[in-house]
Parts: sequence; structure tokens; C-alpha cells
Amino acid sequence: MSFGTDRRYMTTAQAQAAQIDVGLRQYMLRVYNYMASGLALTGIVALLVASTPVLTQAIFGTPLKWVVMLAPIGFVFFLSARIEHIRGATASALFWVFAALMGASLSSVFLIYTGASVARTFFITAAAFAALSLYGYTTKKDLSGFGSFLFMGVIGLLIAGIVNIFLQSSMMQFVISAAGVLIFAGLTAFDTQRIKEMYWEGANYGDTATKTAVMGALSLYMDFINMFTFLLQFLGDRRE
Repeated sequence: MSFGTDRRYMTTAQAQAAQIDVGLRQYMLRVYNYMASGLALTGIVALLVASTPVLTQAIFGTPLKWVVMLAPIGFVFFLSARIEHIRGATASALFWVFAALMGASLSSVFLIYTGASVARTFFITAAAFAALSLYGYTTKKDLSGFGSFLFMGVIGLLIAGIVNIFLQSSMMQFVISAAGVLIFAGLTAFDTQRIKEMYWEGANYGDTATKTAVMGALSLYMDFINMFTFLLQFLGDRRE
């Protein structure tokens, strides 16, 4: 009798584990779909602006460039601060607006670098991102200890970047770019594991799941974009 009970218990536990595993895969797929769609929208807007002289002049030839450059940062802070108080549909809409603004901001890379080198760097970034995110998803090692270190690294990058605006040091820019690639590579693995853990913590139902997926996609999107832009400084061929 006890043996039969144990078998039924094991069968139930296995069924629950399988259901959770399927749910996790669906949740992570939703995050990656948001992220990939955001990147696609960013690329389309960037190409549109870069290939349309009127838009290029309107954005980069006027003070509007500061709005386009700073607005995405404002969206990130707004979403982070207000995500608990807005609906999932609103969070999704804000994410698409953010991705479009990033596209307008990043259109400058098509004006500075050749299209071939931009495409090459994008695919290299995509391959590296896929490997790092897969590691973060599958590893049994707890990466939470790296979070504070990586966050401080991002702060250091911002400070160093501001300082180098005045110094205009090519060597310092090289160091910043190298550190940026490493830091955002680490953040890709760290954020993937963090997003996975948020599912286990219960962010997997209703409107909460939508908002969590959007914020997870936003984190991975920023990791990808930053890794891409830092790599582009190494691999990009400038237009003559």
C-alpha cells in the first residue's frame, strides 16, 4: 500500500515538475520574443532615419538630437519605477516606444560606420549573446554574487565615458570599450538567470507575467545593445 502511495506521489511530483518546466520555457520564450521584436523595431527605425536625409537633418542637425538621445534613458527609469503601478498592456506599449526611440538614436551608427561592418558586428554580438544567455539559463552556479560587481562596473563606465568627453583619449576609449564588452557579457548571463528566478518566485501569472516579461526583455535588450555598440568600436569600419 505504501509502495503504491509512493508511486502515485512520484508520478504527481513528476507531472508538476514537467508542467513547471513547460511554463518556464513558455515564459522565457515570451521574454526573448519581446526582446527580439524590440531589436527588430530598433533596426528598422535606425535604417529609416539613416536613409532619409530629412529625418537625419531634423534629428542630428537640431537640438532634437538631445531629446532622442536622452529619452530612452528616461523610459528605462520610468518603467523601472512605475512597473508595479501600470498595466501589462501599458508596459508593452512603452517598451515599443522605447525601442523606436533607441532606433532613432542608434541611426547614427549607420552614418559613422559602413553597413557591412555594422551587419558583421551585429551577427557576432548575436552569437555571443546567445551563448552567454544560454549559459545563464542552464548553469547551476549562482551568479547573484556578480550582480553588485557588474552594476558598479556600469557606473564606472558612465563616469569614465563622461570624463573622456573632455579628455578625448583614444587609449582611455579603448579601455572603456573593452571593459564595456566584458561587463555587458557578464550582465547577459546574470540577467538571464535573474529572469529565470523571477519565474520561480511567482511572477508567472496574469498581468504580472506580462510586466515581468517586458522588464526582463528590457534588461536583455539593453545588454545586447550595449555589447553591440562597444564591439562596434573595435570591429566597425568607419566611412570615409
